[in-house]
Amino acid sequence: MSTIKEVKQALLKETEWQPWMAELEKDTRQGVKNALKQWHHRKEKYDHLLSEHKKKLAFDESYRAFSHALIAGTDEAGRGPLAGPVVTAAVILPEVCPTLVGLNDSKQLSKEVRESYVEKIQQCAISTAIHFQPASVIDEINIYEATKQSMKASIESLSEKPDFVLADAMKLPIDIPQESVIKGDARSLAIAAASILAKTARDDYMEEMAKKYPEYGFEKHAGYGTKQHLEALNQYGPTEIHRTSFEPIKSMILQKG
Repeated sequence: MSTIKEVKQALLKETEWQPWMAELEKDTRQGVKNALKQWHHRKEKYDHLLSEHKKKLAFDESYRAFSHALIAGTDEAGRGPLAGPVVTAAVILPEVCPTLVGLNDSKQLSKEVRESYVEKIQQCAISTAIHFQPASVIDEINIYEATKQSMKASIESLSEKPDFVLADAMKLPIDIPQESVIKGDARSLAIAAASILAKTARDDYMEEMAKKYPEYGFEKHAGYGTKQHLEALNQYGPTEIHRTSFEPIKSMILQKG
């Protein structure tokens, strides 16, 4: 008879029901009952993630005009903050990518989970690209246009030219057939992958900026207008990575002449 520890270890390795598990249902040990209950819970959760994964794949597949056409997804991170760049990413995924089961809109995942997916995305993707649009350009042409141009740059930086582009809620100035998808990071696997790369890259950048400007706490709020950030702005004024066209920074500068 297997020990409870051995049963737990065996169950952890399985994502599908195996014939030998039927014997566990007859086991009277509470530890085995609990382990089997936990396995069923994990299985239910995995089945849900797999179902969502297949929906996202099917969504992307619906735009594949011919066999093996390359579908790129693009998304952004950082349109709303008072400081730092807006970062965009573009990703072309293969038609099958089982390692990305569970991949979702970056805002729905923890920092640790996002970081774990970055490596998986890089390993399975046909091509990826990331573009940083600095605050100076955002101030010059506005955040919407800056985001649009950054998405265009990330797509054009892909090592393979896509046959179709899925953009998260954005119409892009590109010569490639495209679709603007509302809440695309929750509907398209390619867009979700791009959102992960963009947000992770931006968070990493803002953590580096926190070392350069420690008084602002960028590692905690990534440049968003939190109470801590606004207090630091009032005390120290804006840095070179702050967006001077954004309020309240714009008014602060005008008041100081």
